[in-house]
Amino acid sequence: SPRRVLGSFLRFQLTFNSGAAFNVATGAAPLFSLISMLAIGGIIIFAKSLTSIPWAISLGALLGGILGNLSDRLFRTPYLLRGAVVDWIRLPHWPVFNLADTSIVLSAAVIALLVLTNVKPRI
Repeated sequence: SPRRVLGSFLRFQLTFNSGAAFNVATGAAPLFSLISMLAIGGIIIFAKSLTSIPWAISLGALLGGILGNLSDRLFRTPYLLRGAVVDWIRLPHWPVFNLADTSIVLSAAVIALLVLTNVKPRI
C-alpha cells in the first residue's frame, strides 16, 4: 500500500513495470533492453569527443538514467533482459515512476534546450 510522504502530494508506492513509460508495451522488456544498450553505446561513442560541459552533464544524466532502468531489466526476475523496472514515486495525476525515469526526462529536456539554443557539443 502507498506510504504518504507529503500528504496527498507525494507517496511512495512500489510497482513493477515490464513495459515502457506509462506501462506502454507491457511485456516488451527485451526490446527496451536492446534499445537501451544501443543508446548507451551511442552516448559513449558521442561522449568521447565532447568538449561542452552542459552536453557532458546532460548526456551523463541520460546515461545514468538508462543504466538505472537497464540494471532492473538485467538483474530482476525473470532476468535476461526481461526483468521489470521498479517504480516507486507517485504524484497526483501522474503514473508511478523512479529516479532513473526522472533523470532520463530531465536530461532529454536539457538536450532539447541545448539544441534549440544552438549550444554545440564540440567547441
